[in-house]
Amino acid sequence: MTGGTFSIALVHYPVYDKNRQIVATAVTNLDIHDIARAARTFGADSYYVVTPVIEQQRLVTRVADHWQSGWGAGYNPKRKMALDLLRVMPDLAAVTEDMQIRHGRKPLVVVTGASGREGAVTDRELAARIRENRDTFLFLFGTGWGMTEDVFDAADLVLAPINGCGDYNHLSVRSAVSIYLDRVFGSR
Repeated sequence: MTGGTFSIALVHYPVYDKNRQIVATAVTNLDIHDIARAARTFGADSYYVVTPVIEQQRLVTRVADHWQSGWGAGYNPKRKMALDLLRVMPDLAAVTEDMQIRHGRKPLVVVTGASGREGAVTDRELAARIRENRDTFLFLFGTGWGMTEDVFDAADLVLAPINGCGDYNHLSVRSAVSIYLDRVFGSR
């Protein structure tokens, strides 16, 4: 796919818990690995894990270090390649600042979520837009019970939700990332 570049951010704060309280969720080892692998597969420029919790930042760094420079780098070079995309940031402002420094322009922020929103773009519409221009895109994927309304309000685009064949719509974030990336960047 030609056109713009893109990065992914896995947002652990600000997100809702099941009671709609704003919280920071815990980082999981599987999300670190699996989303990095999906990001590398579909050509992402970077994969950000966003958490303000210092101990969670250290966990992400420790896991990545194992596979990038420790025993794991020799054992599984493909995982190292995927985790080379990883960047840990304390908040979304730091992510957009990093992208602006690296790409010379602020990214267009694309928010995803399980609930439909008025004015949401489809994956096909977004794929066409990315092919047609040279913009830099930042895809935000939430944890917990979804990103806060402030995150949605600040976004440039909202991507329509993934809908299955019923009223159950609660995919793991790893699954959602892979599905969206395939729909937007996969070869057809």
